[in-house]
Amino acid sequence: MTEGTYEQVINELDRLGIKYGMVDHPAAETTEQADKYIEGHEGVRTKTMFLKGKKKHFYLVIDDQKPMDFKEFQELTGAKRVSMARPDDLQEQLGSHTGVVSPFGLMNNKEHNVKVYFDQDMLAEDPILTFHPNVNTHTIFIKTTDLMKFIKEQGYAPEIIDL
Repeated sequence: MTEGTYEQVINELDRLGIKYGMVDHPAAETTEQADKYIEGHEGVRTKTMFLKGKKKHFYLVIDDQKPMDFKEFQELTGAKRVSMARPDDLQEQLGSHTGVVSPFGLMNNKEHNVKVYFDQDMLAEDPILTFHPNVNTHTIFIKTTDLMKFIKEQGYAPEIIDL
């Protein structure tokens, strides 16, 4: 059985006593599609990116309206030669695929070799963030503090950067 499936995400949130909202919808392969399905619901629409550097992998969450500045990311993190990770890296490290990159995929990273970053602008904007719970037919609405608790419980120390 695959680790960190949708059901395991829900079980882990429940185990941690984390409250969340959920919207079920048709499969969404892009943030634009997902945004249409959750119109009218409160929460920052996120863009989650799985990146690969010279020697490391990075998981980054930014507002889905903000463009990604790879050069600035490298300057802020000291990373070298950062680009989008290949689909096979995403599958190997997070047990996921393009269109379903989610912080809940960190449950699948047994080696804990992924650095986790959040853009501070998004966190100041609204306390509720939106993500796919390891499947693109649902969107979860979760308070930032609860998401950080979840990530820390998985063994990560997320860093907040100003992109």
